[in-house]
Amino acid sequence: MTISSEDDLAALKAIGRIVAETLAAMGRAVEPGMTTAELDGIGRAILAAAGARPAPELAYGFPGATCISVNEEVAHGIPGDRRIAPGDLVNIDVSAEKGGYFADTGASFPVPPVTRAVERLCKDGRRAMWAGLRQVGAGRPLSGIGRAVGTFAQKNGYTLVRNLASHGVGLSLHEAPTEIATWPNAAERRIMGEGMVFTVEPFLSLGATFAEDGDDPWTLYSRPRFPTVQYEHTVVATRNGPLVLTVAGA
Repeated sequence: MTISSEDDLAALKAIGRIVAETLAAMGRAVEPGMTTAELDGIGRAILAAAGARPAPELAYGFPGATCISVNEEVAHGIPGDRRIAPGDLVNIDVSAEKGGYFADTGASFPVPPVTRAVERLCKDGRRAMWAGLRQVGAGRPLSGIGRAVGTFAQKNGYTLVRNLASHGVGLSLHEAPTEIATWPNAAERRIMGEGMVFTVEPFLSLGATFAEDGDDPWTLYSRPRFPTVQYEHTVVATRNGPLVLTVAGA
């Protein structure tokens, strides 16, 4: 969507804060022995208490309030009876709707003890996301996001999953502008308009370049099977640069 009023912005900030606080609480709750369904239940309760509805369930009939992906699961993992174990890499993706407005955020959480390479991957996943976010601004090319993330990945010895893109959000979970690459894409010619709302969510990996289907209709797996992280914010393009909406306590 493109923001057209202060009411739009206030509503987006409200749902952005809700999903950010839900993600932060779920991240703090992650511990060995709990199931991903139990973790999802925590998120569902927080969203409900805030008067928000889980967006994947609302928009697509996803079988969970949040997407929880563990290790080889790179995205859209279904909450269930899988138990989180020491050394796991857990990605949590939280998106929700309130009052007709949507926001989307996500992060990866290492469960100690993990290798130094995975610790570094998590730290650099956030840095890659911010490399892209710093390219956001009204009148700037959307392609700048992918170029910046790609430069960061190449410089630091990582790969990028190149079939999971950022997307527009606001009045629905996925909308225009669609398929915003978080990797270098020479075909991208679009320009960010003032008030444009979308996500920035690179998938940084120790070797994976693609996300492939598994045995269920939802879960995507890294190919090749290397540790992969995703960090995501919902952002507004303004004349002063990026306005991040998915901030806890904002």
